[in-house]
Amino acid sequence: MSDGTASDSSRRLRALRQVRQYRDFTAEPASEAELQAIVDVARWSGSSRNNQPWRFIVIRDSLALRRIAEVGLPQTRSLATATAAIAITLPSDPSRAISDAYDDGRAAERILIAASFLGLGGGIAWIRSDVRQEVGTILALPGERMVRTIVSLGHPSDGARAPKSAPGEARLPREELVFQDRWPG
Repeated sequence: MSDGTASDSSRRLRALRQVRQYRDFTAEPASEAELQAIVDVARWSGSSRNNQPWRFIVIRDSLALRRIAEVGLPQTRSLATATAAIAITLPSDPSRAISDAYDDGRAAERILIAASFLGLGGGIAWIRSDVRQEVGTILALPGERMVRTIVSLGHPSDGARAPKSAPGEARLPREELVFQDRWPG
């Protein structure tokens, strides 16, 4: 049992702090069991009023992944080497845009976390509004559905795993980000 110390709490949450995005992957595919486990985590994500607006498309077809990567560059560059991806489809109803964006983000983050916990990597590929129709065509979406987020999945390459900044420099210092009770000053 934990005594509740700050260091114990920090240690227990370390795995969450280590989740990061990857945009370059090896050719080794994620297993079917891993993909299904990740989809189940996404499916169990919370949503506004529990309306579960998303539907998920697991993409393993390398040609489809590469076509989407080309269409949406630079935001979709991670799909160029991904061995799989999960497209989060949402209703294309503009009146739902804000609440659905919230639910989209929750599901995407949980997919990243699930991939990390399985030893895989994931990267969020944002589908800009100017390419959503073309991506919808590639994925054979009906007119009332659209994709704003696709999470690329796979085994990160050595280059992708390499630190992008020195230890302790990847985030702004706590004193610049966290305030107590009210805005400072």
